[in-house]
Amino acid sequence: MDPFGDDTPVYVISVAAQLSGLHPQTLRTYDRMGLVSPGRTAGRGRRYSMRDIVLLREIQRLSQEEGINLSGIKHILELQRDNVRLREELGKAHAALEELANELESTRSVAARLAQQRRHGEQGAPGSDLVPIRHTSVVVWRERNSE
Repeated sequence: MDPFGDDTPVYVISVAAQLSGLHPQTLRTYDRMGLVSPGRTAGRGRRYSMRDIVLLREIQRLSQEEGINLSGIKHILELQRDNVRLREELGKAHAALEELANELESTRSVAARLAQQRRHGEQGAPGSDLVPIRHTSVVVWRERNSE
């Protein structure tokens, strides 16, 4: 879930200033510094989302309550964005790892069945060993002669 809320840019700068408790000029400064990047209309007017409003309040809190300068706040915000991005990448890596583990387990299972068949002298037609076929991310096993 998005910690900042709705991303739809709807608020003009005067409303965003009221909602955030900041002066419109402060919002323009934060935009120039890259602390907040509001949407733009065709005429280049700024439109702030609820996410932007929450972010503006957080910038104000970090500045006033924590005594962090704007450069430090910018760095903190960049680190937070990087953290979110890296967590998403880690989630994708975990999913890929789980998929590969499932494929490995499937391969081991087929190998074990083949080994058991060979130990018991069960032979199919020559060249009828099972071979892996990859369909998207799933391994499907089929008889080699059934191509």
